[in-house]
Amino acid sequence: MALRSMLTVIRDLQNQLAELEKIILELSETIAEVQLLESIPGVGTKLATSIAAEIGDASQFRHPKQLVAYAGLDPSVFSSGKFVATQNRITKRGSKRLRRAVYLAVTCGLRGDLNLRIREYYDKKKK
Repeated sequence: MALRSMLTVIRDLQNQLAELEKIILELSETIAEVQLLESIPGVGTKLATSIAAEIGDASQFRHPKQLVAYAGLDPSVFSSGKFVATQNRITKRGSKRLRRAVYLAVTCGLRGDLNLRIREYYDKKKK
């Protein structure tokens, strides 16, 4: 009996999730930013919608570097006195969800060589 009730709850949650995804997809068709993000090779509707939702109103950022910092992708500079670090890591201070969505967009673009510009940049940095 407990198993049946748990299965019922899981089915109900799956139906609610499917309905929410349908509503999100319908709304995303009306948002210009989502359409623009979808034009990037490797970025689908769900990923474009999540990036647009995390950024919100892009006009709040006066400079692209502000958006990079908001995503937590800006490099941290570590230096003390005469010591200067040879490797700089990202700060990770920004939006965790936006950072993850951008990471997924890049990996999708790299997979199958969908986005040649990202592939060239990746190969250059890897060397």
